[in-house]
Amino acid sequence: MKSTTKVWLIAAVSLVILGLIIIAAVMMMNDWDFNKLSTEQYETNIVPVSEHFRDISIESDTEDIRFMRSEDGRCKVIFYELPEEKHSVTVMDNTLKITAEDREKNWYDSFHIGGFETPTITVYLPVAEYGALSIREETGDVEIPNSFRFTSLDILTSTGDVTTAASTLEKTLIHTSTGEICVDHISADALDLSVSTGKVTVRSVSCAGDFKLHVSTGNAEITNMTCKNFTSDGSTGKLLMENMIAEGKISIERSTGDIRFEKCDAEELYIETDTGDVRGSLLSGKVFITDTDTGSVDIPNSKTGGSCEIHTDTGDIHITLP
Repeated sequence: MKSTTKVWLIAAVSLVILGLIIIAAVMMMNDWDFNKLSTEQYETNIVPVSEHFRDISIESDTEDIRFMRSEDGRCKVIFYELPEEKHSVTVMDNTLKITAEDREKNWYDSFHIGGFETPTITVYLPVAEYGALSIREETGDVEIPNSFRFTSLDILTSTGDVTTAASTLEKTLIHTSTGEICVDHISADALDLSVSTGKVTVRSVSCAGDFKLHVSTGNAEITNMTCKNFTSDGSTGKLLMENMIAEGKISIERSTGDIRFEKCDAEELYIETDTGDVRGSLLSGKVFITDTDTGSVDIPNSKTGGSCEIHTDTGDIHITLP
């Protein structure tokens, strides 16, 4: 019995080694270019848009979506896509609509060998300001540069990352599941960001209204931010804030994540976490109300200013003033 098992093990190892040799030989014949092994043949399709539009709506699946300023003053959409996964471009009701065409998948589609190429949708826009931008995406990334300004921004993705430097006159809403969100140097009337396991980065943002942030297990970093009110909830993610100023109230709730802030302030603060620590520095005096079960408390002896209420179970509380 042992000899039979040994023979099978030797045969299995030999097959693995043989497979590796064949793969290496094939890769050497293709100059170690993995894309040459792919059976998927991408093509570039350019769709000019001559009709006038104000709003933009995009619905796609796996494509990365990018926006670029048109150098010739004309609008066009460039697709880098598979022949069997095409998109349509129409202008209807003053809206530029880009949608994935429906098609019936064949049984042999799953046998395609993919390379490292990424399907993309690049939208070239001739002017800087537009109306509402709505994007519904599954696994692709979304990138919007600071060359544009929109009335509102509404982006929903599953696993794709979203990076935007475009300001909005009204609300900027970005929700994703496992993707990351980066909002950089923008202004908005309201900001609503939500991720499940991804990371959120907010830098140099001016929000005239409320800023809402939801993070489940991911981390969030906020730097140089002003808003009217800030509300954040989450489970195990950390929240880091630096130079975060709210005109009204800062309200934060976490389960096991730490909350750390530096040179932040608001008229009123409410912070609650279970096992996470709360550490930070405020810019003005507060009336502190703290509560912890097993953690330690170190707060300034301040009796003036708005309220700063901090509750933890096992976490420590450490706050400083200038």
